[in-house]
Amino acid sequence: MSSAGDEADRAADQGEPADIYELFQEGRRRLQDGMPAQATVPLERARRAEPGKASIREALGIAYFRLRRWQDAEAEFRAVLEASPVDAYAHYALARCLDKLGRAAEANPHYKLAQFLDPARIEELGGEGGPCDGGEGAAGGGQAG
Repeated sequence: MSSAGDEADRAADQGEPADIYELFQEGRRRLQDGMPAQATVPLERARRAEPGKASIREALGIAYFRLRRWQDAEAEFRAVLEASPVDAYAHYALARCLDKLGRAAEANPHYKLAQFLDPARIEELGGEGGPCDGGEGAAGGGQAG
């Protein structure tokens, strides 16, 4: 007997958009429930099916960040920026990853750009408590795409 998760996995491997969205939503739910390791499973499957979807890459980056997988998170936020170079949150999250990796000089321009692009949001995120740290925000809303 197959589970709903197995069926969603097979559908995502076939690239069916509705099922990819379900995987994305499941990953977001797991992030919101404080289960970043479990969130990576559906989010990685969604990324394999839709590697160009910034929302999937951002949610996966947040999951990796919460797991202290700084290099993996960096790669995901860089992918978001390739798709949307003016995404203030992605610049902010990338800067946080670079800081965690001890690359402050590389992080600083991303902090500055994030602040320039969306000063209110970046001030709201300030240091701790943003989506990367388990607070409300980027992975909490929106659609895959």
